[in-house]
Amino acid sequence: MSFEFIDGITTINVNSAVTLAFAAILLHLGYFAKDKIKLLDKYCIPAPVVGGFIFMFVTWIGYSTNAFTFNFENIFQDIFMLAFFTTVGLGASFKLLKKGGKLLIIYWAIAGVISIIQNTLGITISRIIGLEAPYALLASAISMIGGHGAALSYGGDFVELGYEAGELVGAAAATFGLISAVLVGGPLGRRLIEKNNLKPDEDEDFDTSVTEINVGTGEKLTSLDIMKNVSAIIICMALGTIISGWISKIINMGFPTYVGAMFVAVILRNLNEKFNFYKFDFALVDEIGNVMLNLYLSLALMTLKLWQLSGLIGGVLLVVLAQVVLIVLLAYFVVFRILGKNYDAAVMCAGLCGHGLGATPSAIVNMTAVNEKYGMSRKAMMIVPIVGAFLVDIIYQPQTIWFIKTFVESLR
Repeated sequence: MSFEFIDGITTINVNSAVTLAFAAILLHLGYFAKDKIKLLDKYCIPAPVVGGFIFMFVTWIGYSTNAFTFNFENIFQDIFMLAFFTTVGLGASFKLLKKGGKLLIIYWAIAGVISIIQNTLGITISRIIGLEAPYALLASAISMIGGHGAALSYGGDFVELGYEAGELVGAAAATFGLISAVLVGGPLGRRLIEKNNLKPDEDEDFDTSVTEINVGTGEKLTSLDIMKNVSAIIICMALGTIISGWISKIINMGFPTYVGAMFVAVILRNLNEKFNFYKFDFALVDEIGNVMLNLYLSLALMTLKLWQLSGLIGGVLLVVLAQVVLIVLLAYFVVFRILGKNYDAAVMCAGLCGHGLGATPSAIVNMTAVNEKYGMSRKAMMIVPIVGAFLVDIIYQPQTIWFIKTFVESLR
């Protein structure tokens, strides 16, 4: 780390190792803030988002006062992002579809269709108010369905295309969506239950073994077993980047490397279940993914420049608000009926607002709040997290890339 004085401004040059240490410190600062400020925990704001936004305000103060600025060497961010989405792919077993039954497939299709409607709505509003298409898409399915991870990843791609506020817009939209998700989900579920006088189904015939697919083996892993699981992640990352490069040339546009890695991981997971190449352990892979995601978000957010959001925030907020209204109306008037107009459907609609506007933890928070007051819906608690965490990506990622090629690349 070194200091330079340029035009009266202190420039703090930070090498890659110190940058990573900064990210780790901010991550723990986020956990500390969540522990002390219950509102942050109530709205499920991730710790790296909290720490990252704190540091963003620090850099904004330096920029506003012309006192100091940071210059980070950030070589780990893309690797951590790639690793996280690879672990998501490794969680997508096709056995989930078989054991989850008809209801899971219906809910999965609903979530996928909603992601298409979200992107369509975002582009429509952008045409009306003059907001650039990349920023509208970042405030649509990318951040609403994909959360902070996808928002920052796609935002980075848009930065490379010349939209310098891409990552910041994505982070802001994802944060607004996350807060909205837990504000509307619980009340919507309560309204559906009380209006229709719904009660929990005490005689459920749902195959609860679906929850046993993505659990740890319970066996002690050897060092070789751990190394094989880690190697599988690394190999999927490598193959995914190669395949993404090929696809980029075929479709004549940038194809996100993490999408390629994620789909390679899906293929490996399901081939491994058939041929048993190695002892796959979901608990280990999931924890690796959580670590990678937290560090990735912390690295991405701490390097954002808050002042670049000036002039865009109004349009972005309008798109996010429209997304909130859209999913509430769809859940209340359409999805509830498609899912059966019963208690499980009401709880699943509360969950849909969670992962359709924020993230899977928001969905769980919404459903837990409803369950604690009115009774347990095991179907909802099993199906919604599976779709929100893994399966919806299979639909929302390809159609989002089509929207980018059609409405962003066509402008270049």
